[in-house]
Amino acid sequence: MDLRKLKTLIDLVAESGIAELEITEGDGKVRIVKFSEKTQPVPVQEQVIPVAAPAAAPAAAAPAAPAEPAGHVVKAPMVGTFYRAPNPGAAPFVEVGQSVKEGDALCIIEAMKLLNEIEADKAGVIKEILVENGEPVEYGQPLFVIG
Repeated sequence: MDLRKLKTLIDLVAESGIAELEITEGDGKVRIVKFSEKTQPVPVQEQVIPVAAPAAAPAAAAPAAPAEPAGHVVKAPMVGTFYRAPNPGAAPFVEVGQSVKEGDALCIIEAMKLLNEIEADKAGVIKEILVENGEPVEYGQPLFVIG
């Protein structure tokens, strides 16, 4: 699907009263869901984006999964861009060694021009921040370690 067409669809959903739009075009399928503070995000079961794969990829080329750090790991609930602060000039939400309570803001993940505040799901001390500011993150990617 053309990126301009996709942007038009995103703008349409953002400006309209609908909460969700799903389009199937050929082998591709796009699902756009509008989140607000009043609605809870619903996990997406399947997302199909056709990508041409290389003809023969050796199994040994796959990188080994890094060992999960010790402590409670806060993972990304969505795909997007990770930001440590509410805006570029502001101080980060949390620093290593800082105590947090359940529900405290840890970071923001921007997805489709929507800013989603990620909160601590457990009280403790920030042991490690695993992602750099401005980096893209994947669903389920570890972001923080709380001890």
